[in-house]
This record gives sequence, structure tokens and C-alpha cells, in this order.
Amino acid sequence: MNMSTRIRRRHFLVGAGGTAVLGASGASVAILPAIAQDAQGGSLPSYADWKNPEAMVIHTELTLETVRDAIGTSVVTSNDVFFIRNNLNPPSEEVVQDRDAWEVSFEGVANPRTMTLGELKTLGLETVATIIQCSGNGRGLFDHDASGAPWRTGAAGCAVWSGVPVRAVAEELGGSVDGARFMTSTGGEELPEEVNRDEIVVERSVPLEAMENAILAFEMNGAPVPIAHGGPLRMIVPGYYGINNVKYVRTVAFTEEESTADIQVSGYRVRPVGESGAPDQPSMWDMKVKSWVIHPLMETTSGRVLIYGVAFGGTNPVERVEVSTDGGETWEDAEFTGPDLGRFAWRVFVLPAELEPGDYTVTSRATDSQGNVQEQTTEPNHRAYDYAGWDRLAVGVTVV
Repeated sequence: MNMSTRIRRRHFLVGAGGTAVLGASGASVAILPAIAQDAQGGSLPSYADWKNPEAMVIHTELTLETVRDAIGTSVVTSNDVFFIRNNLNPPSEEVVQDRDAWEVSFEGVANPRTMTLGELKTLGLETVATIIQCSGNGRGLFDHDASGAPWRTGAAGCAVWSGVPVRAVAEELGGSVDGARFMTSTGGEELPEEVNRDEIVVERSVPLEAMENAILAFEMNGAPVPIAHGGPLRMIVPGYYGINNVKYVRTVAFTEEESTADIQVSGYRVRPVGESGAPDQPSMWDMKVKSWVIHPLMETTSGRVLIYGVAFGGTNPVERVEVSTDGGETWEDAEFTGPDLGRFAWRVFVLPAELEPGDYTVTSRATDSQGNVQEQTTEPNHRAYDYAGWDRLAVGVTVV
């Protein structure tokens, strides 16, 4: 039996087309497969062959999804099951042979210069637990077809990152120039010469205030950042979608305007289905409040059942999680369990429930510290970004 067959048998829920039940206020709650299927087959790509194959769904060589229940309950997602999303091919192993020799150019500061990772390490050290979530996490839950991997919940993970505070680097170099409104990070992937730079480069601008929490990370969960996750050095912008956490970071610039790269100007913009991307549309910056159940997923025995999952609030702490076993008709408060690793990390929640034999629609709804409540459904957008609705994040569970 090959890897993809094992994953399909263990984690496929209900049926390929899914089913629907009536949820809160009579709304239709779609119960879909727990994860997208491995339509590609094949094995792990060489740059990530150390991953746990039982925990990964391979969409392409550059897109590997974590099986819904493989993230576990320890808050921190281990490196070997952490999802992968690369926009371009990763660099060769040569870039990590001497990690401290990696160079980063700093622009838009009083004293611009290039510094090695070894030099940067002398300027300060901070550790932050934060979620990395692909903007398209949940794409497979929308009804319309959109380009990109059909992620369900597995394009997200919570890791502990250690690195150099960006604000400390800016201070060392005399501070950002007057008028700077954005922090712009550029990745170090090799670009084909025959292609216009702006069409392909991974370069993202975020509001300047994000610098206060941003770090140039060289460790992930206590180990050097793997190439698969942006090593030897990755920009980490806590609370922001994954695309802003630029891998293989080569340039950090403080700029008056956003990057002219396509990935900034028209890519990662939230717009109506059928519309082209444009700078005046919302950019995929800070994440919204979200949660989902990771257990049980398909079948369980009657009696006392522990329902648990993960929840987060983006740039705000998550404050409350409610669980429903009837598709959103009624809700009960869950409790947080495990350590609180800060406002950017997710929390594990748990609710003990007494369940009799039958079919249940189990889902969760999170609220952050600012009173933002997880939405019931997510309106369609052209690129099918970040489905956060508790309706389709629900799972169908048979109790026997």
C-alpha cells in the first residue's frame, strides 16, 4: 500500500462530494473531507525527505499539507509534520553549509549596509511562538475553482522561532528614513534571467508597525531553520499570513511605497471572483480569528468524548472557544489546555462531551481579545484565500 493510499483511508471523511446538514438559523453546513486528497501521488521531494510521510499530503513538490490531526496537542507543531508552501524552487544545500556567512542588505536606513548572519547575531536575540498560515489555507472549502493547492486546514502550523529583532537592526543602522511606511523583504531564490524580476520575485511589503514584532529567524523549534522552511534566515512577521514571512531573506528595506513586485501589487489581494488583482484591494496581511476541531474526525465510541482542536486570533490573543455538536444550533464553552505561548501562538482547546450513538456535526467558533468572532461562512474571493467559516470547517462524526 503506498503513502497516498494510506492517507486517503485514514483521513477521508463522508465522501468525495461531501454532504450538507442544516446548521444555525437553518443555514446549510457543508461536511466535506477532512483534508484535500493526494491527487499527485509520489514521494517526498528531496529537500524535504526528512518529513514524516504519514503526516503529509503532497499536492506538488512545493506544496505539502499537514494531515488534519497530525499537528497533535502540544501547541508547537514539530518540524517533521510542518506544512510547506514555496512560491519558487528553494536554494541548494550550499546556502546552509556556512549559515553565518549568509548576507542580508538593509536599505532605507540612515546607514545602509550589508551584514552577515554572524554579525546580525551580535545585535540581539528574541524568541516568539507564532503561527505560519498560507493565505490559501481553506481553499478547498470554497465552491468555486481557484488556482493553487486545494488546502483544507493543513497549511498552518505553530512554531517557536528565534532570531534577531528587526527593530534592533534598524536602530544599529541609524533608524529608518523619514517617510518610510512599509517594511519590504526580498527572498533569495535564484531568478531566471529571461523573466522580468517583478513577475516572479518573492518580495512583500507590510505596514512599518509590523517591524516591532518581526525577527530575522535562524532557529525553528530549537534547530537551525531547514531550507524547506526558509533557512538559513527567514523573516518572521508574527500574526501575518505566511507570504509575508519571506524565506531566504536577502534584503530588508524601509520604503515609502509598497513593492512593485506582482506578488505585492496584484497577488495576494482579496477581490471578487472574476476580478483582476489591484493595489487598492485588501492585501493578505494580518490573519483573522479562526479555529477548527482536530479530534474526533470520523468515528468514535459513545460515552465520554474529548473534543479538541486549535484556535488563534492573528495579531490578537484568542480569548474564547465554543464547540457545537449539532452544526451550530447550540454551543458550549471549551477550555484551553497546555501552555499559553503568547498572543501570536494558537491555543489548544478541549471540551468533554457525553455523546450517544448517532451522527454529529462537530465544529468550533473562536473569539479574540478584541471581541472579533470567527465568521460562520467566508464570502467567495477570486483566489479562495483563508476560508475561516466554522460551517465548512465542521466535521461529520459517527458515534457507535
